[in-house]
Amino acid sequence: MATDLKITLKKSVIGSPKKIRATATGLGLTKMNKTIMRKDTPELRGMVHKIQHLIEVEEL
Repeated sequence: MATDLKITLKKSVIGSPKKIRATATGLGLTKMNKTIMRKDTPELRGMVHKIQHLIEVEEL
């Protein structure tokens, strides 16, 4: 299992429900094409699953 995830916001959160916007902000994704590196945890996977239609995920 990979230890890190590279997550990039590919679509805008404008027009998305408040919970979706809050999840993206909670991950640290505030602008389009912003990339973050996070440890692979079950909590993070849940957040990624919730906004999977807006992001691109790469396992490192």
